[in-house]
Amino acid sequence: MIKPWIHAARLRTLPLALSGSILGSLLAAADGVFRWNIFLLAALTSLLLQVLSNLANDYGDFTRGTDNHERIGPDRMVSTGAITPRQMVWAIVIVSLLALVSGILLIIKGFPDGNVFLKLVYLILGLAAIGAAINYTVGKNPYGYSGFGDIFVFLFFGLLAVVGTYFLHGQVLHMEVFLPAISLGLLSTGVLNLNNLRDERSDILTHKHTLVVKMGGKWGRIYHAALILFAILTASIYVSLDFHSIYQLLFILSIPFLLRNMVVVLRNKVPSELNMELRNLSLSTLLFSVTFGIGLIL
Repeated sequence: MIKPWIHAARLRTLPLALSGSILGSLLAAADGVFRWNIFLLAALTSLLLQVLSNLANDYGDFTRGTDNHERIGPDRMVSTGAITPRQMVWAIVIVSLLALVSGILLIIKGFPDGNVFLKLVYLILGLAAIGAAINYTVGKNPYGYSGFGDIFVFLFFGLLAVVGTYFLHGQVLHMEVFLPAISLGLLSTGVLNLNNLRDERSDILTHKHTLVVKMGGKWGRIYHAALILFAILTASIYVSLDFHSIYQLLFILSIPFLLRNMVVVLRNKVPSELNMELRNLSLSTLLFSVTFGIGLIL
């Protein structure tokens, strides 16, 4: 029973989940306010939320009949019978509770002096993140079936992940931090867009109205290119605002991989080939986060 759960957790998506807490923490380290306990708890919470989202998607797409013979993505465990719907529901409940506990510990460590207002704000954001992870495909009106998935990924994987983690380290916030957060949000949205480009045909048949379904595959590929180019642009603007060392350009190491992904997607004619690009973009996004943050520290 271990293999199906590992498969359902979709480990290849976890590097993307870590990117936000890593980038937010490295930005904090560059400003001299880094704390190890915040980084570790933020990373753990992010991983749990990503696993929760993957499990919920497995269950949600099964209940709506999205996982059919037309789907060319990785096998889903509920639809193949490797995990029963009841088992998956229990797993979603357990991981939700673990994410909640981890998030509460993060809030307590982040605000040890008892700032009740900020604790309440973060608790609300945490509950919203858990709800967003589940409601992408689960519920009466899942937002993933209405084309709003891109917005939620941009907000939770980009802005909230980076800026939220950064603020927890030192309770200080500089507005320019939103620029690399926007970059990460755009790249994370690119990963979702790749998933939607791959599944466009099956999504049309099952009435899953993703943004790609609404705009069409051609515009979906152009949209993908725009996401990557604007991500590079906002990161470059951040560096140019306070440039004082060549090390700040370290993130350029990730750009060839991002541009390669963009070109491959623009030229793609076989949706199944995008499976490899999903992994590549996730790893390239992680590389971007690490090199960008380390470059600022150096």
